[in-house]
Amino acid sequence: MTDFEVTRIGAPDAWRDHFGGFVPARSRDGRRVVDHELSMQYIGMTANALLPGEDAGYWHTHADIEELYVFLDGRGQMGLDEEVVDVEAGTVVRVGQGVWRTWRAAPDSPTELRWLCIRAGGDQLPHIPDDSTRDPDRLMPW
Repeated sequence: MTDFEVTRIGAPDAWRDHFGGFVPARSRDGRRVVDHELSMQYIGMTANALLPGEDAGYWHTHADIEELYVFLDGRGQMGLDEEVVDVEAGTVVRVGQGVWRTWRAAPDSPTELRWLCIRAGGDQLPHIPDDSTRDPDRLMPW
């Protein structure tokens, strides 16, 4: 039996149309918790979109979870403890445990601020994954 799943979250320009969140009371337009749709075990991911000038409206931190923010479109800022970091398409921000974070789309952003937030916890990953196996003789499927 093969262990994989496929879901389609749509193109980034459609992410704003999704209403979601971790719990109903904190759900909003432009958030999709993809790991609630798939059988994720060790990682989580949300797809996010904020309108120009919109902000998260809250700060948050994690005791055990590390997050990786991958910005795909628009311009904005992240608040990270006492610092503000400008973000745009191509910016990747790792946020460790205990760091307070929030974000906003710049009021003059030409598009929605769109990003993926990838969450993980548990054991540290090795620099070079040592659990992989390569098979250079296996035929490609295409």
